[in-house]
Amino acid sequence: MSDAIVLTPPLTDDDVKDLRAGDRVLISGTILTGRDAAHKRLVDLVNRGEELPVDVKGQIIYFVGPTPTRPGEAIGSAGPTTSYRMDAYSPILIEKGLKGMIGKGSRSREVIDAMVKHKAVYFAAVGGAAALISRRIESSEVIAYEELGPEAIRRLVVRDFPVIVVNDTEGNDLYEQGVKEYAIK
Repeated sequence: MSDAIVLTPPLTDDDVKDLRAGDRVLISGTILTGRDAAHKRLVDLVNRGEELPVDVKGQIIYFVGPTPTRPGEAIGSAGPTTSYRMDAYSPILIEKGLKGMIGKGSRSREVIDAMVKHKAVYFAAVGGAAALISRRIESSEVIAYEELGPEAIRRLVVRDFPVIVVNDTEGNDLYEQGVKEYAIK
C-alpha cells in the first residue's frame, strides 16, 4: 500500500483527527487484542471504579481470537471478529482513551458518536485473510485474562499491519459511502 498512512501506537488526537473513511493505513508497533468476553470484564471493572489490567489510553484494540500458534510462529491465524459484538462496551473504553479498534462489519450509532466525541477511529481488516494477516504480527503475549484462551487480551507487535478507516472522527462511515456510490452508478 504505497499511498498508505503509517501509524505507530500509542495514538493521540492529532494522530487520528485527519484520518478519513476510506484511508488506507499501515500500523507498526504495539496493539492490543480483545473480544466480547474480555471487553465485558474491562467494562465491569470500569463500572465498579476499579483499575483496568491494561491501559487503553492511546491504544488500538484488534477484535480477534487467534487460532493456536504453530511452532516457530508468533501467532496462529488471526482474522478479525465481527465488531458489533463489542458495541455495548466500546463507548466506555473510548471514553477511557481508546483511540482505535480493528474488526469487520459496521458499528452502532452509539459507538460512532463516541468516536466523534472522544476522537477515535474504527478500522477494518480483511476478513478471510487470517493467515496472511498473521504474517504481519511479529510477537504475541497474553497480558490479561489468560483463562479466556483465544479471547484473552494480548499485546501484539505488528509491522505494516494493513487496515482501512471505516469510521473517522467526523462520523463518516465507509460502508454507507460505498452503498451511496453504488446507488448513484
